[in-house]
Amino acid sequence: MSLTGQAARALIELRARIFTGRLRAGDRLAEIPLAEALGMSRTPIRLALSALQAEGLAVPAPGGGFAVRAFTVREVDDAVALRGQLEGMAARLVAEHGVSRGLARRLHEALDQGDAALARGVLDEEALDAYSGMNTALHAAIAEAAGNEPLRRAIAAVEALPFASASALVPSPRSAPQRHRLLTFAHQQHHLLVEALEAGQGMRAEALAREHADNARRNLRLILDSGEAEGLAALIAFKDPVA
Repeated sequence: MSLTGQAARALIELRARIFTGRLRAGDRLAEIPLAEALGMSRTPIRLALSALQAEGLAVPAPGGGFAVRAFTVREVDDAVALRGQLEGMAARLVAEHGVSRGLARRLHEALDQGDAALARGVLDEEALDAYSGMNTALHAAIAEAAGNEPLRRAIAAVEALPFASASALVPSPRSAPQRHRLLTFAHQQHHLLVEALEAGQGMRAEALAREHADNARRNLRLILDSGEAEGLAALIAFKDPVA
């Protein structure tokens, strides 16, 4: 689910509150209190909660609404790795089919947006919002262009797993410089991937897409190792190892 504006900012903030333990496993996610806490109307909160459910971070609560879901590091890691395998197949198919003018335009617009988001050198909320939207658009364009409906549905299903979505980013101030470097590297991979797609290099495109998912897993480990994720003790089973 691709969100913009206040809904996107609400989604990033709610992820951050879950990731830092301000919202703990089992906590109820109610629209009105959250809207008041974030200074927004209920509409963007409602959209953000639906996106959290789609990402696997929230589950339906008894009596209606949502609650924060508990999950394990292994679940997160396995989900991102699986996404990499599926998106690798999609990238190979796109390269083999050929990149249309329309697809090339969408991909290069996304690349330009990512360049602009990272150019300031500051990984603040605005930059994360812009990068997340760009990332979602680029990955969605490739999945759609693969021309394989079962594969597209499989990717959508994997993105419903915890933190597996390409846009599942959270603010992380203490590790911001390191994360900026990781996202810069990830966006360089986007450029290389688009180059491979346009050159019809199927095997290279597939390998780049899989490596790109590995970078997302390293990004997660950076947050966990930075000490910013102490509140996740109530949300993630840390003894479940990240491969």
